[in-house]
Amino acid sequence: MSATVSPLAPKIFASMPALRGVRMATAAAGIKYKNRTDVLLMVFDRPAAVAGVFTRSKCSSAPVDFCRANLSHGQARAVVVNSGNANAFTGQKGRAATALTAKSAAAAVGCSESEVYLASTGVIGEPLDATKFAGVLSDMHQKADGDFWFEAAKAIMTTDTYPKVATRSADIGGVKVILNGIAKGAGMIAPDMATMLSFVVTDADVAPAALQAMLSDGVGPTFNSMTVDSDTSTSDTLMLFATGAAAQDGQARIEDADDSRLASFRAALNDLLKDLALQVCRDGEGATKMLEITVTGAESDAAAKRIALSIANSPLVKTAAAGEDANWGRIVMAVGKAGEAADRDKLAIWFGDVRVAVDGERDPAYSEEAASAVMKRQDIPVRVDLGLGQGKATVWTCDLTKEYVAINGDYRS
Repeated sequence: MSATVSPLAPKIFASMPALRGVRMATAAAGIKYKNRTDVLLMVFDRPAAVAGVFTRSKCSSAPVDFCRANLSHGQARAVVVNSGNANAFTGQKGRAATALTAKSAAAAVGCSESEVYLASTGVIGEPLDATKFAGVLSDMHQKADGDFWFEAAKAIMTTDTYPKVATRSADIGGVKVILNGIAKGAGMIAPDMATMLSFVVTDADVAPAALQAMLSDGVGPTFNSMTVDSDTSTSDTLMLFATGAAAQDGQARIEDADDSRLASFRAALNDLLKDLALQVCRDGEGATKMLEITVTGAESDAAAKRIALSIANSPLVKTAAAGEDANWGRIVMAVGKAGEAADRDKLAIWFGDVRVAVDGERDPAYSEEAASAVMKRQDIPVRVDLGLGQGKATVWTCDLTKEYVAINGDYRS
């Protein structure tokens, strides 16, 4: 955790309620740092339904491979997360470390290794000494507590400057259910089907297939519409668990994602995913500005999103934001290189409510003073209209500052 909290951090954090069916504990196992919590154990006292989405990186980590293999079983009893080491690009040693961790967790909790899920975050390419947390898991299981969400979020941080937490409630057939989530991430952030690390738990009683369908749908406009630095991690993991405790209140189990009784739950889940994704983006390494980039008038929604990401991932756009420079030329550049249909002479660009360009040139009423005032804000809306069709998309990013270079220039030391 950085000594300086991001200026874009939430002014107040969500008050996280305990959630029936899950308990958590953290420990300092000394994986990279001394005297800092770096292991999280999440325990489900009864098997929880599970869904997950993971990185599409071709160099995925050993824990990602392990989780993918277990997901077909559809149930979870334990999740072990460590920070300080990604256990990625670690070859046979990495696979051995996941096997030992799963064996230790299964023994501590009293479950099958197929009911254990693992996630690791930190340095790539360093072997992970799994014996370090093999010894602490039994003790963690004994002291695991349901009212521990904020501490759990802290334990999985690396270069994050604040823990990311969110909670929502929903209604399924007249029964109230709760959804709690935590996330980590600040750099190497351009998710591809998942986020860096994020874990969402609900007390709803929903079958794994229905959970999976909702989660897979939910990542598109949330985590996959957010970028810090255009780099997709080897370790991206987003998992959703349902403890089923709401069945005690009379909630009928839901088997199908298309069941109309899931409308409130789906909306709450999507809102929670967006909340966590934006918290990650606002903690981008060295960030001082948040940009919301909306593209309209594209040939399709997919084209709009590709153009929006081209703008969001441009180092020139991001450095202009850092310098509070209303440089619309960099927006034009990013639109032009995106590989999607665009007509220079139909293009219009806004910073906030200030139209800076229209019909392929500077707006006749352009005011440098008004545009500069928008660029001085912490939150900067950018809108581009292509004038070609009905396609639209919104993505979020942060600025690129000298601090990003400083953080990543000596990350391994």
